[in-house]
Amino acid sequence: MSAKNRDNHNRWRSITVGFRVSPEENEQINAAVALSGLPKQEYCYRRCMEREIVVQGNPKVYRALRTHLAAVLEELRRIEAGGEIRDELLETILLINTTLNGMKGQNDE
Repeated sequence: MSAKNRDNHNRWRSITVGFRVSPEENEQINAAVALSGLPKQEYCYRRCMEREIVVQGNPKVYRALRTHLAAVLEELRRIEAGGEIRDELLETILLINTTLNGMKGQNDE
């Protein structure tokens, strides 16, 4: 038995849960996972169980922030050129804002 398949309470994680998503939903999930700094399994588990997700600032999270902010800038330039605003863009901006505000709160202490 692998230690990777046990939770924080040493319970064996032997059940697999899967679900289908659209390509756009997959992009949003991947963005949220990247900005959280958590593995995808842990992120999805915490969200489904309505548990708090605490972002710990580290190089991986900062790279994800930089990448997603660059994508937001590209989308804003597309909108400026006459494109329309997509809901996914607004959700990504809100997620980045939440992440940055949480990290700011860590630095204030």
